Amino acid sequence: MTGDHRTVNEKTGSNEQRFKMGGRKKKSRAFRLIGSLVLVGVLAFAGLVGFVCIREGKVATAVAEEMQYDAVIVLGAQVKPDGTPSVQLTWRLDAAAEAYGKAKQPVPVVVCGAQGSDEPCPESVVMKQYLVKQGVPEYMILEDPDSRNTKQNLENARRLLVKEYPDTRRVLIVTSDYHVPRAMAIARDLGFEAEGLGSRCLPEYWLKNHAREALAWVKYWAQKLFH
Repeated sequence: MTGDHRTVNEKTGSNEQRFKMGGRKKKSRAFRLIGSLVLVGVLAFAGLVGFVCIREGKVATAVAEEMQYDAVIVLGAQVKPDGTPSVQLTWRLDAAAEAYGKAKQPVPVVVCGAQGSDEPCPESVVMKQYLVKQGVPEYMILEDPDSRNTKQNLENARRLLVKEYPDTRRVLIVTSDYHVPRAMAIARDLGFEAEGLGSRCLPEYWLKNHAREALAWVKYWAQKLFH
């Protein structure tokens, strides 16, 4: 009886040991799988940021002689609490003023941007005021104070141009350099012949802006695929 009892205990202990080893193996496989998925995600995201950088490298940063456009569309950015444009918005507006001055004939300039929660007024209002000071005639500026993202910027700009300048076909989109390619893609989806003019990005915001832009491209492709 004692021998039988010992044999049963040995078998029970052996089964428990195998069960524990099997559990550890399953946990190990799960951790490896999670690690692999995280690595794939990191590499995919790094690839997207690289894609943004490559596209950005092809963006014009000055108005070329061969550029032809019927309108300029300037996309908004942060307005400071004192009601003045942030550095990045100032750079965009300076580029837009240059584009207006170098156009073959006077062209309308559309300024786009709603009021953020930490902004004293709509971005478009500040943008218009700045451009007027830079010599762009007030009557040539169309204002979109309602748009809150790139797609809305361009949809509202199109609506304004169709109403006021229905013959507009070729547009020059002015925004930060990393942002230009996606903005051009959306503009072309809306039926425009689009070119882009890029302004600089502050170095301290480089990573944040490029990471956000990479995710924005994913959203753009998803909307194209499922709509």
